[in-house]
Amino acid sequence: MAEKFVDGSEPNQGEDVASGFGSRARQRREEAGLTLEQLSKRSAVSRAMLSKVERGEKSPTIGVATKIAHALDTSLSDLVGAPAASGVAVVMRRSDRPIFRDPETGFERHIVSAAPGAGRTEMVCHYLPAHVSTGPLPGYPPGTEKQLVVIKGTLTVAVDGVSERLGTGDSLFFRADAVIEFANRANTPCEYIMVISRRA
Repeated sequence: MAEKFVDGSEPNQGEDVASGFGSRARQRREEAGLTLEQLSKRSAVSRAMLSKVERGEKSPTIGVATKIAHALDTSLSDLVGAPAASGVAVVMRRSDRPIFRDPETGFERHIVSAAPGAGRTEMVCHYLPAHVSTGPLPGYPPGTEKQLVVIKGTLTVAVDGVSERLGTGDSLFFRADAVIEFANRANTPCEYIMVISRRA
């Protein structure tokens, strides 16, 4: 039986927006005037991997994608293809939701903010299959804060080596300028919503 989200829908199984990640990363790199070698040093991602990602030959894991985004001084959502904000009220339909899918683990990051580029706050929904971890993720720039609430399953969050185990309905606040890891150690999938706030 296929795993389902709490609203009854199934996790993304088709082609996702990670295919466009490479072209956006290359565009941001060129706008910043960086060579592949310079970006490699900044991100701690090999030049060969960066080249494959930019050419669309390799879909990055969530860890590699986060390193690239931070090295380019942009958000992961920007590289995934977050919609541009316009108008007084902005609606994003579920069918238009940008999704990043880790090719190795099945972890999914759904952009659920209708206008993530409009301010300093962004909302995402993460789907973590059973017995899957994101691995250690690099810290965000100083001043970044995160809050999350688990809406299905159990989640273990490690912030700078300190772990908290959360169940359905539990929430957590933490400063995100530290190494972070999200893990689902249960036999069932986990889904949680996270709000990312960046100070000016």
